[in-house]
Amino acid sequence: MMMAGLRERKKEETRRRISEVALRLFDERGYDAVTVNEIAEAAGVAKVTLFNYFPTKECLALDGVADDTAAIVAGCAEGQAPLDALRAHYRAMAGPGEVDVEGLLARIRVISASPALLAGVYQTHAGQRYELAAALQDALGDAAPAQLMAAQIAAVITTLQEAFFQRLSTGVPLEEAGRLLGEEVELAFDLLEHGFISIKGEKS
Repeated sequence: MMMAGLRERKKEETRRRISEVALRLFDERGYDAVTVNEIAEAAGVAKVTLFNYFPTKECLALDGVADDTAAIVAGCAEGQAPLDALRAHYRAMAGPGEVDVEGLLARIRVISASPALLAGVYQTHAGQRYELAAALQDALGDAAPAQLMAAQIAAVITTLQEAFFQRLSTGVPLEEAGRLLGEEVELAFDLLEHGFISIKGEKS
């Protein structure tokens, strides 16, 4: 059992090292200018080992971009509503924790500078949206408008992430950016749960 745990830790360390080296090279030289061979050599691993962890160069650049909302819905506790499970997940993400701000900003720079990676992000998010819709259909039944629900949830999550990234990129401290994200998570999921009618504006 201990040996199995040690192997898993070593695998995770290797994966993290490859990802960090790739991100550094992409940020320094640009995504298109870096080869998989160069990444493997700089990370001290064989090319075949690199591909065991990351099947494509694009996977390296987009490491961490995907957030498996479908798995969150599928893993709901008995009696827990899918929206409550998603709210709890993003509430926890907004809470105190270890965040590599420089690494996050570097990945945003790399992706933003590459049309191919921007297209990859779009495809990744589209795939996640379809998977989320399927998970919602399974959880709520055939009568649920799962595609529309998934589209709204995905739009909210993207907006929350963009606001968080924008604050970090303009120098807002992580603690403050996280606090604001936490407030916006609650507001966003209130809107998803209750709709615009729950918001009382000045002209109400």
